[in-house]
Amino acid sequence: MEPDDIQEVYEKVKDKLSYDEFLAAVDAKHEEMGGICTRHAAAMLVAHAMGVPDTTKIKNITAESGNVCFSGKVISVSPVREFSRADGSGGRVANIVVGDETGSVRVALWDDIADLVRIGDIKPGHNLMVKGFAKAGLRGVEINVGRSGGVEHIAGDVNIDMQTRKIDEIKGGLSGVSVTGKLVDAGSVRQFKRKDGSSGNVRNILIGDGTGKMRVVLWEPHTAMELAAGTTYEIVNAYTKENTFSGQVELHVGNQGQVRKSDRKIDYSETMTRIADVEANAAYSVEGHVTGLEQPREFERSDGTKSKVANIYISDDTGRVRVALWGDHADIVGEIDIGSKIQIIDCYAKSGRNSEIELSVGARSRVRVLSR
Repeated sequence: MEPDDIQEVYEKVKDKLSYDEFLAAVDAKHEEMGGICTRHAAAMLVAHAMGVPDTTKIKNITAESGNVCFSGKVISVSPVREFSRADGSGGRVANIVVGDETGSVRVALWDDIADLVRIGDIKPGHNLMVKGFAKAGLRGVEINVGRSGGVEHIAGDVNIDMQTRKIDEIKGGLSGVSVTGKLVDAGSVRQFKRKDGSSGNVRNILIGDGTGKMRVVLWEPHTAMELAAGTTYEIVNAYTKENTFSGQVELHVGNQGQVRKSDRKIDYSETMTRIADVEANAAYSVEGHVTGLEQPREFERSDGTKSKVANIYISDDTGRVRVALWGDHADIVGEIDIGSKIQIIDCYAKSGRNSEIELSVGARSRVRVLSR
């Protein structure tokens, strides 16, 4: 039996000759070269002579590879972006991510080739032959496809390496991350100003799986998606960053990533901490009965804006703790009374009056009334 690498080369020319004919041509080429090349190299030379370009696997592409040719499946597609060059002429670019069984790589399609995205000729799931130039990008190697390159649809199905990580396996500094989780909190869209004065949208959501939960930051165009808590979603080609305020690792989904519904069954349940086990300087989820209640009071921040806070106490069978409800969370005191059972998700414990532990319920927290 021939080695797998020889059979792999034959797959590229099998519509042109039989396997026995191919092996005979390889033997002849190997003998012609006087044994100075391997049989695999001889097979590549035979395929090249038959019009098949030299191809490589994605894992072997480096920033120094220069001109490359490889086959892959489209994982994600970003919209076409128009821009002006220094000479005043207009240009177009679309970024796609292509993968094979060895990895994935970002591919920038320029001008006329970018128009293939615009007309719908390149979509996720399409199998392509890509010819372009490899170079170092912001997040690793990327391939530029311009006038001297091109993309072609190919027959057959390219297997891709789409290893889905568990949430507890995700750490900072990663790219090309895929994860499947149940939506815990759909969040809301927030507008912000960029350095150039333009406006953008961002949305923070929470997902969970059997190993934990994590915050996911959605950037445009994903911010406008209709998302339903309790639904399972697959996130593809995301990257991770450490939040400078909380120190926690967050998953970011930009225009090269994807968010889509999944039929996978994900078991996730919130982990509740007993009040007696709460310690300062950490985030917790707790539940208990209301045993103390104060009305909201307004205050003015240092920047002149106004907000409000309400203090309540909750108890479980292990202890009692003071809870500060900030902003809109303070309004919940109108819905509860002494004896009401509530659940607080993602509050932050800190040392308060007389060095006693208190829980702070802010923008990233959620409060659910379980019984009134």
